[in-house]
Amino acid sequence: MTSLQHITHVYFIGIGGIGMSALARYLHEQGKVVAGYDKVITALTKQLEDEGIDIHYDDNYNSIPQEFKNPATSQVIFTPAIPAGMDELIRFRESGIPTIKRAQLLGQISRTMTCLAVAGTHGKTTTSAILTHLLYKSGVKMTAFCGGILEEFKTNYLCSGTDVMVVEADEFDRSFMQLSPDIAGITAMDADHLDIYGDVATFEQTFHDFAQLLDGKKLIVNEQVAINGIKVGLEKGDYKAINVVIAGGAYHFDLQIGAVIHSGFCMQLPGKHNLSNAVLALAMAIEYGVDIEKLKLALVTFQGVERRFTYRVNTENRVLIDDYAHHPTEINAVHQAVREMYPDEEVLAIFQPHLFSRTRDFMDEFATSLAQFDKLAILEIYPARELPIEGINSKALCSKILNLDNKPAIATVLDKDDIAEFVEEMNTRVVVMIGAGDIGVEIQKLTAKTLSHGN
Repeated sequence: MTSLQHITHVYFIGIGGIGMSALARYLHEQGKVVAGYDKVITALTKQLEDEGIDIHYDDNYNSIPQEFKNPATSQVIFTPAIPAGMDELIRFRESGIPTIKRAQLLGQISRTMTCLAVAGTHGKTTTSAILTHLLYKSGVKMTAFCGGILEEFKTNYLCSGTDVMVVEADEFDRSFMQLSPDIAGITAMDADHLDIYGDVATFEQTFHDFAQLLDGKKLIVNEQVAINGIKVGLEKGDYKAINVVIAGGAYHFDLQIGAVIHSGFCMQLPGKHNLSNAVLALAMAIEYGVDIEKLKLALVTFQGVERRFTYRVNTENRVLIDDYAHHPTEINAVHQAVREMYPDEEVLAIFQPHLFSRTRDFMDEFATSLAQFDKLAILEIYPARELPIEGINSKALCSKILNLDNKPAIATVLDKDDIAEFVEEMNTRVVVMIGAGDIGVEIQKLTAKTLSHGN
């Protein structure tokens, strides 16, 4: 890539993030010397270290090797999740080292390949992962930056060449406006990140601005999104899944494009929202020019994305499902999928709210979506980048749920240390753990305990 040809050393601040780590892997593969900082050690940072990338976990500019401090040959990449007052970030800037956001680097890379970008409040990680899988299995020379870990490949970065770039077009911080897409998809436009945008109208306008980047190019849009483009959906759209049948835990369907019907598609991932995501990914691949028969063979082998309706335990005595859902619409989708798979069983949901501002902005919607489960426990809010907001907490959300007419049989605020005991006490076979914070760590603990007890 021309803009970084003179760069030999790249330093990532927040290297353990899902988007940052994929870029670190890409530049490391390109022959750059890559290092970085993150606040905590995680499975992902350990993988990066195993791949030869140096990472440290204390905010200490003086401990960074001098080679990363040469303005002529060094580049610093940072995530907007990093506090503006972080010492390393300030010191790099004061030293004159070129410092750019992750989105700017993605934008630079997008101008070096045919860029296929997937935007949307929900579903963009799964859709871009399906698209990555379809292209890779169909023999397209592609480079993919995924917002989740592909189950089959155990990575968020996949490369077989540089003809095509697959990337999530992230609406947070208006990041997707940095991209130069040739084909783009939009999965959904439900309001989110109102702490950044201020109001729904401004949020939606940014999606319209993103659509304008495709002027004269191909924009593919879920039929429920009010933006002009090639429409996709279930039973409706220019591309649509028809004759849908569930058999053996999989969706079997025909894909209709205009008046032409292509039969014999199959996808193993539960949930109608995921079927809709698959249709959008198929449409993007077909619009790029991939053979439909190759796509048919590829789709059936897609194994999913980590923490997107992932089965951690699936035995006669216990089903434990792990999902990243952190918005009311996403929780509705998880509920639909689990009811479809287990229509005659009670379902216990354990939810960790993500961000005080999101909980405040969608308090009523969260209450309605969570109340659909038979039993419910809510962990304390995961703050991420935010300070607490007075009156906004999990107790307030739980109280709102308990005031609903269709409230669950059980709804309570739960401490992380009590999860295993609570699950045992509820005596419910199907358990869904949902949220985008550190609930993933608790899921790992519960999985290990469940399996060790032979459940």
